[in-house]
Amino acid sequence: MGWIQDYQPAGGLWLSALLAALPIIVLLVSLGVLKRSAHLSAGLALVTALAVALFLYRMPVGLAFDSAAMGVVFGVWSVAWIAFNAVYFHNMTVATGRFDNIKTVLAGFSEDRRLQALLIAFGFGALLEGVAGGGSPIAITAAMMAALGFPPVKAVVLALLANTAPVAFGGLGNPLIVLGRITAPIVGLKPDHATDLFTAMVGRQVPILALIIPAFLIVVLAGWKRMVEVWPAVLTAGLAFAAMQFVASNYISPSLVDVMAALTGMAALWVLTRFWQPKTVWRFDGEEPTAPKVPESVGAAAKPAHGALYAWTPYVILIIAIFASRIGSIFTHLPTWLDLSKLLHKADWIFAWPGLNKEVIQHAPITAKNTPYAASFTFDFLFSPGTIALIAAIIAGLVMGATPGKLLATYRKTMYQMRWAAFTIFMILAIAFVMNYSGATQTLGLALATTGAVFPLFSAYIGWLGVFLTGSDASTNSLFGPMQVISAQQLHISPILAGATNTSGGVMGKMISPQNLSIGATAIGQSGKEGSLLRQTFLWSLALTGVVGIISLLQSTILSFMVPQ
Repeated sequence: MGWIQDYQPAGGLWLSALLAALPIIVLLVSLGVLKRSAHLSAGLALVTALAVALFLYRMPVGLAFDSAAMGVVFGVWSVAWIAFNAVYFHNMTVATGRFDNIKTVLAGFSEDRRLQALLIAFGFGALLEGVAGGGSPIAITAAMMAALGFPPVKAVVLALLANTAPVAFGGLGNPLIVLGRITAPIVGLKPDHATDLFTAMVGRQVPILALIIPAFLIVVLAGWKRMVEVWPAVLTAGLAFAAMQFVASNYISPSLVDVMAALTGMAALWVLTRFWQPKTVWRFDGEEPTAPKVPESVGAAAKPAHGALYAWTPYVILIIAIFASRIGSIFTHLPTWLDLSKLLHKADWIFAWPGLNKEVIQHAPITAKNTPYAASFTFDFLFSPGTIALIAAIIAGLVMGATPGKLLATYRKTMYQMRWAAFTIFMILAIAFVMNYSGATQTLGLALATTGAVFPLFSAYIGWLGVFLTGSDASTNSLFGPMQVISAQQLHISPILAGATNTSGGVMGKMISPQNLSIGATAIGQSGKEGSLLRQTFLWSLALTGVVGIISLLQSTILSFMVPQ
């Protein structure tokens, strides 16, 4: 028969929910109050989750530790493998010197500080988020702008504010891949199908924000009047980015959304400046605005096509590799010999987790009747975005002139760089799996369902809180994604909408996450300025999360046609 979950082990729903939330409370207090490291905080929270499962929910010891073990393995393959190889790809561009070529192209784009901010903070930052994530967009773009003459603190604020719309699809779509795989058993879908639905839904939320963010950046940088002076650039960057973000998320792959959207936005901005320039070049106080130079190709925006193509070659290789691996999901009914996606899937290994699969029984009100909780796992050895990123990194590295020795040395460096982040990922996923299989997540979902019709608004702030403290949208989806989905099911709201809102709301917490504030301050040599950065971004973060919540609330009611079925 199996072990039957108990959703009110303390005798009442809210007391049970409070005790069920202890692992999350320990994680948040350790991170946010005691200022402990992420990996230590996650380890303490895992111990708490196991204690709650064993002593409150009376979960058999074997099932509790089996679920934790499955969470760790899930973290290794479905999260860390993707994140690690995405960072390795970026590190290869740095190690070969190609990244310096990219910075040269960006630095020569325009003398106008507003256009520089749009291209570097919004466009290039989104590209870095799409490839590597993990704070690299903030560190790199802030340092670049500071080097170009931006006031250091202002450079970090711009980098933090810009690092919003792309975060949901960061690290080759990792947050949504995690969300799809961890909630697939709850929504009764295959992991890839669930991932595609969540990706499409987020792609119908964050592009609305992408239309706003460029104008928002320029207003923060130079004021409303100066933003209006460059409205063609603001509109072009936002519209091009948002349009491609929608197309890629709904019709291509979560792994390519940010990369394609960022390159499209930057290319559109570059093309615009071939034919248009602001009437005056805006600089900071002490720099006199002057009429822009107008050479034959309209300003410093023009760059030799060969030079630009040379600089961006690694990213072109990455796009081709991911696009080719997903070709079967983009174009249906392809001949077998041409469907690379199907060929890569032949190496998949799917198995039921021993000792856990269907040994836990869910029941009403979570399921209509007693239902065994599946625990299956898929190793998509060749199809994984992590594997594709690794292949692309090796190919790009060789094209950029790297020797096998440099490829290996960079790989070792990346392993050392990612060691504590990987450990944190393993612990977070272990917590999520223990809470899911013990029934704690279900208890919290039932409690949140009592928020009623305003749940979609509330949902955005749950995601915001998670990213604020963990600094990671993928980690937040692991912790809160199942809870949000279950809450929505109880309220007869689309679980796809709820999971997507957890993701979209979460990205707004990125700009105030202590982890990212520290990264930004360190990048400009201003350690200790984190408090100043927080004060300049906190209210914006709250307001933008509210916008996500309102969008979600409307999509749950009068705009329900926007929710993919």
